[in-house]
Amino acid sequence: MKKILIVFIPLIALNACVPAAFVAGATAGGAVIYDNRPIKTMWQDRNITNRAQFRISTDKELKNKTNISVATFNHIVLLVGQAPTQQLRTRATELIKDIPHIKRISNQIVIGQPISAAARSEDAWITTKIKAAMLEKEGLKSTQMKVVTENGVAYLMGLTTPSQGKLAADITRKIKGVKKVVKLFEYVH
Repeated sequence: MKKILIVFIPLIALNACVPAAFVAGATAGGAVIYDNRPIKTMWQDRNITNRAQFRISTDKELKNKTNISVATFNHIVLLVGQAPTQQLRTRATELIKDIPHIKRISNQIVIGQPISAAARSEDAWITTKIKAAMLEKEGLKSTQMKVVTENGVAYLMGLTTPSQGKLAADITRKIKGVKKVVKLFEYVH
């Protein structure tokens, strides 16, 4: 009887993973299906983000004194976080500006001490609420947008129309915890 249970319990646990893996795969696949950017652009965006984050995180001064995150959408790079001096803020841009395919860098790093882990967790929760509200809004093509929240400031990136961008910003402003909305959209007509 013990041998049967020993074999049976892992099978049940493994079986429970299949739906989760399927849903995760479907979600990731769905993002690709509804994203209007060419796959090459999506890959380049991912590469830009990874290379920029690596350069920033391996620079001794930036690594030890700052909190900087990188997001990229359609070759536009967003830098957010905190740096104690203007020199370190500028250094982040200087370190990444030669990465291939970057169209523009929006350096939104604030001069100040890094925010707490609790504040970063709150930012993640705000981003989740924004994305959920956007998904619920009929007529909003939120799959063309990226949302980044840093210290209560919501940054909206993506390829969209002016009316869609305004709608996304209006939805974002209503989310509890959002202090400010910064639109970094590329507008298409």
